Amino acid sequence: MSEPALIEIKNVFRTYIDTNDNKVEALNDVSLSIQKGEFVSIIGSSGCGKTTLLRLLAGLDAPNMGSLTIDGHEIKNPDPERGYVFQQGSLFPWLTVEKNIASGLKARGVYKKQKADVAQYIELIGLKGFEKAYPHQISGGMAQRVAIARALINRPTALLLDEPMGALDSFTRADLQDKLLELWKEYKTTMILVTHDVDEAIYLSDRIVIMTPRPGKISEILDVKLPRPRNRADVEFSVLRSKILEKLHLASAKQAPEYEI
Repeated sequence: MSEPALIEIKNVFRTYIDTNDNKVEALNDVSLSIQKGEFVSIIGSSGCGKTTLLRLLAGLDAPNMGSLTIDGHEIKNPDPERGYVFQQGSLFPWLTVEKNIASGLKARGVYKKQKADVAQYIELIGLKGFEKAYPHQISGGMAQRVAIARALINRPTALLLDEPMGALDSFTRADLQDKLLELWKEYKTTMILVTHDVDEAIYLSDRIVIMTPRPGKISEILDVKLPRPRNRADVEFSVLRSKILEKLHLASAKQAPEYEI
């Protein structure tokens, strides 16, 4: 008998009013189960509700209908057990690399107990020697590594990643993808990634969730059965890429013209 899912999203609806007082249906009856230790990517066109769903999982927003639970507990508020990494990292500009990473520990009142972890995580993300550097003194890729370490040092049950590699150049992006996989294997943290990049989703994920344009629904969920480590040049990788691109096109084609992006 399989273990119960770590995260359960059941019949979630999210509607909001935009700046022009128009009703916008971001999510429509979304249901998804995620197992402990899984790496799941959510892909779809801009405005399909990917980030809305991630914010709901983080407890930064609440659904109009439906429920979201982690380990059987309803998600109502932000919690360190659900680490969140933003697209731009959102480091504190007045803090050094080591103090940014330690900030979550201090907020939770466990810094003295886990102080040694800061140096460990700096080494894990490959930034030894940059402990005293400020965000403006390091590259975008390095800043994202710091943001990931800052979230992981709290030992979250799940790490939520909102396109953290979207603004990086291709070389830095590939390097950070490999580092993320190293950390995933090391800590066995459940990871949920929002991305526009099909190759990134294939390279990283156990499963890929394809969403329709607004109102966001789950069109299909694909298992990625390629062996690890994965090679983007392999024929099987290319075949799966073509299959997903076709499914994304079909998912978009199902929607009414006014919702197409």
